[in-house]
Amino acid sequence: MNIVTIVGARPQFIKAAAVSRAVQRARLQGCDISEQLLHTGQHYDYNMSGLFFSQLGIPAPAWNLGCRNNDTQMTQKIASVLQEVRPDLVIVYGDTFSTLAGARAAVGLDIPVAHVEAGLRSFNDAMPEEYNRIQTDRISRYLFCPTHTAVENLRNEGREEGVYLTGDVMYDATLMFTPDVERQQQILHELGICSGHFALATIHRADTAEDPEKLHGIFMALSQLGREVILPLHPHTARTVSSHAELTGLLADSGNIRVIEPVGYQEMLVLEKHAFLILTDSGGVQKEAYFQRTPCITLREETEWTETVTAGWNRLAGTDTQRILAATAAPFHTKDISDYGTGSAADIIIQHLISA
Repeated sequence: MNIVTIVGARPQFIKAAAVSRAVQRARLQGCDISEQLLHTGQHYDYNMSGLFFSQLGIPAPAWNLGCRNNDTQMTQKIASVLQEVRPDLVIVYGDTFSTLAGARAAVGLDIPVAHVEAGLRSFNDAMPEEYNRIQTDRISRYLFCPTHTAVENLRNEGREEGVYLTGDVMYDATLMFTPDVERQQQILHELGICSGHFALATIHRADTAEDPEKLHGIFMALSQLGREVILPLHPHTARTVSSHAELTGLLADSGNIRVIEPVGYQEMLVLEKHAFLILTDSGGVQKEAYFQRTPCITLREETEWTETVTAGWNRLAGTDTQRILAATAAPFHTKDISDYGTGSAADIIIQHLISA
């Protein structure tokens, strides 16, 4: 089986790293399986792309298309590669432009598609991610679901064939790549922060990052936490901040918000593990917060990862300053989540593909 894996954004590199290692394990066991990576170029600066490839040990992509968020151009360029290679299968991940463009290009050439992280729904149709994931699920042959809720979502939409509950490959990756204790302490020392004495904030979704009013509400809340806040500033968010003097001034004058450059995956895992609280609009960070057993405030009105809310690890607060502060003030009462598996989701996915 010859696989082309399509990635383009930071979370996809993480998921692909886990599955690529499962492919290599299957090869060592004598399975006739190979994989090549196609990088659309959706994330293109070093901290958002190159650093992840080097840290995760992902082989250099066979193709880097240099696309950004132009869905039509991306689909056409992917199709040109697939037309030449004619793989047996295309794997896509998550809910980005790269996900849907890759699935559409493959289906247009009658190449089967496997969607890893299928079945997620926020039920917010205004989110581009919601459209991307729904459309990708509709045209994929294999739907690999990380949770029971994802399976149920697909069943409610009338889809049961080709649906598999696998656990979450991001949990696999967290177990693989969280550094040992010595390296964790080294990273904290290099960043000049103390374990348990800071909150971690991430903001990157277009709906938030491009809205100065929402950013103002978030930054006001962060400035009133009374504790140091580490904010790795996503390039998307940084562009909005730099073009609005009020936001630039708010960050500069806060006294407790420390803006840093985006960090690598291992550094991010360490920050998540040692923060006393995480505030984020990222779906992946919500889960990683649970994996590291750190309470989370989600800066959105909905989440695809509803089990994190049900289990008490996560609270939805939107972008209103007072709602965020209220969410941080109440104690968290938590319980374990079994859905994400035991760290073998990637192997389960590859075994399903081999057996299909």
